[in-house]
Amino acid sequence: MTSLPTADCVITPEFVARLAERASEAEELRRLPASTVAELHESGFTELLVPARYGGHQADFPAILDPVRRMAHGCTSSAWTIGFFALHNWMLALFGEQAQEDAFAGRPFLAPAPLAPTGRGLPTDGGIRLTGRWSWATGVMHGNWIIVAALCGPDDALYPALALLPIGDVSVADVWHTDGMRATGSNDAIATDVFVPEHRLVKVLDIYSGTAPGAGLHDSSAYRWPTVPALALLAAMPALGSAERVTEIYAQRLGERVLPYEGVMQKDKPIAQAHLAGAQVRLRSLRALLADTVGEIETIVTAGDAVQKPERARARLAAAHIVHESRAVIAELLAAGGASIHFLSSPLQRFKRDVDVLSGHVVFDYDTSRELAGALALGMRIPRTSMI
Repeated sequence: MTSLPTADCVITPEFVARLAERASEAEELRRLPASTVAELHESGFTELLVPARYGGHQADFPAILDPVRRMAHGCTSSAWTIGFFALHNWMLALFGEQAQEDAFAGRPFLAPAPLAPTGRGLPTDGGIRLTGRWSWATGVMHGNWIIVAALCGPDDALYPALALLPIGDVSVADVWHTDGMRATGSNDAIATDVFVPEHRLVKVLDIYSGTAPGAGLHDSSAYRWPTVPALALLAAMPALGSAERVTEIYAQRLGERVLPYEGVMQKDKPIAQAHLAGAQVRLRSLRALLADTVGEIETIVTAGDAVQKPERARARLAAAHIVHESRAVIAELLAAGGASIHFLSSPLQRFKRDVDVLSGHVVFDYDTSRELAGALALGMRIPRTSMI
C-alpha cells in the first residue's frame, strides 16, 4: 500500500494553518481545543496505522512522520499530541488479538501512553491488580483508553509490561503547569487496585525488540518496527518542524526589520544572511539523516528481519541529534532576531519554549544516546533494560 499520499491528503495546509491560529488558545487551555479534536476526527489521521482487519489504512510506519513534522509548523504542542495519538494506535496493534478487538471496536482510539514503569501489577486470577501513578500522560484530557507501564508478577520474578485500560479506570491529577508544551495536557494518571485481564498485557522486552504478539497478526512490516526507534523518530518530528518554521519566519523578518539605531534593513547585514544559510543547511542535513535512518529500518523490517540493537541505538541517537540540532537552530535564530520576538504575540517565543521542554524527554538524552550507540558500535554489552 502506498501510504504517503493518504497522509498528505488528511493533513492539509489548511489544517496546519488552523493549528497555528489556535496555538495561543491551546496553550491557555493546556489541552487541545475542541475544534482541533473535531478536525482530527474528521481527518482520519489516527487511522493511518490502524490494521486493515479493523478498517484502518494499515500504512507503512513512516507515513506518520512527515505529517507530524508539517503540523509543527502550526503548533508544536498540537503536533506532538496528535502524533502520539496516531503512534498509540500502532502500539495497540502490538498487543494480542483480543486486546485489539476490545479497543479497536470503538474509534477513534485515543490513548495516552506514559511508559515509565511506575505502576505495580500484582498477580491475580486471570490477570493483575494494578496500582500506580504515571506522569507525562500526553493527551489524557481527550483519551478514551490509556496504555501504562508497570512491574508485574511476583516479587521474585518481576517483569515490565504494558497494560491497556479503559480511561474510566484511572483518575487524572491536574499537574501540567509548565512553561512550554502546555497544549499537550500531559497530566498525571492514577490507578488504584484496578483489574487488568491477562490479554491486555504485553511484555516490554517484546515491545522493544519488535517481537510483540500483535506483530504477526497483520500482513504489514509496519508492525515489526521496534518501539523505541518508532517512538523516538516520531517524537523528534515536532522539533524538526518547529525549527523549519522558525527559519521561515526569521527569513521573512529579515526583509521587514529595520535595525534600531543602525537604520538599515537586517537583510542587508552579511551576518544575518549567514545565520539564515547556516540554519537552512543544518535542516537539510537533519532531513537527510532522518531519511537514512528510516530507510535503514524499513529495509530490515520489509525483508522480515529483526532490527538488532546497534541499528536501534543508531536510530535513537539520530532522533536525539535531530532534536539537539533543531533546538540549537531555533536558539541561534532567536538570538539574532531582536527583543520583539519575546512578545507573547510572536509565535517564535512559543516555538522555543515548546522545543526546550520537549527536548527533555528521556529518549532524547544526548549523552545516553551517544553512549549506547558508541558502546554497541564497539561490540560492548549494555544493560538489557536500556531504552533502545
